[in-house]
Amino acid sequence: MISEDKVGQPSASALQPAEDENAKSCWVCFATEADDRLAAWVQPCKCIGTTKWVHQSCLQRWVDEKQRGNISRKVLCPQCKAEYIVVFPSMGAFVALLDSLEEITHKISPFIAGGVLLGSIYWIAITYGAVTVMQVVGHREGLEMMESADPLVLLVLLPTIPVTLISAKMYNWEDSVLLFLRKYCAKIPALAYILPFGNVEGDRGAIVTGQHSHTHQSSSSHLSPTRIFCSALLLPTISTIIGKIFFRSVQNNLHRTILGGLTYITIKGALKIYHKQMLYIRHSSRKILDYTESNLKLYRNNISSTTDTVSNTNDSEQVI
Repeated sequence: MISEDKVGQPSASALQPAEDENAKSCWVCFATEADDRLAAWVQPCKCIGTTKWVHQSCLQRWVDEKQRGNISRKVLCPQCKAEYIVVFPSMGAFVALLDSLEEITHKISPFIAGGVLLGSIYWIAITYGAVTVMQVVGHREGLEMMESADPLVLLVLLPTIPVTLISAKMYNWEDSVLLFLRKYCAKIPALAYILPFGNVEGDRGAIVTGQHSHTHQSSSSHLSPTRIFCSALLLPTISTIIGKIFFRSVQNNLHRTILGGLTYITIKGALKIYHKQMLYIRHSSRKILDYTESNLKLYRNNISSTTDTVSNTNDSEQVI
């Protein structure tokens, strides 16, 4: 029989969920309200239950870690994804002006750096163009030519010298000549002593030719920037040196440099054409042998000899 003084009163089991829901527990440090009664608490998001409470100081440290120095970055609750309402006290007009200047400086700094970089490249190109002119036509003649020219014309034309050299270097004329020789001059016996065409079977030769034409197209689209840059910018110097060595009888510096450059380009191109043709013959003459003990031994000997040759070459380069 239930006593009258307990009728209508909630039981202890009914009060326990309400007390647990109202209990404050920090989801950062897991401390409760009983651990530190003087700590400031905040409910910064839409979470319910025990996860809706957090220490103000713990949340401040957590927000600092998420913002990483950028106080304008938005921070969201990791559970309900609600954006935290972060407010700052007013520090006056002067501080607001300093904040605006800091933001403007942060935004325009990349453009200033880009402008300085482009300006540096431009003046380097002008310097290279001036040095090239004095190197090709002669030091005294080049200075006289540039002193008599309009400064605006020099500022426009001198930077185009390295650009023109690099652009011309990007065209591989050796590949076009080699394809022409393979197509029209393979049946001329006299050219076999200069450029060997090899004994390639019809189907295999057609396959290799198709592969090499595809390789030339892909190589033209994937050229080495450093190789092009160095070869193009060193061309005037190499041309001047070759002209002074082989064409001393030519008195005009410009003519002598042009002859030296043509000689260098021709010899280098001929060597490249010969090397590519030999690689073509080697590729087209490739065979796959039977898997026998003798062929396996021969294959391993070839690999070991190739490895020894490469290692000896590297050792000699290190000694040098």
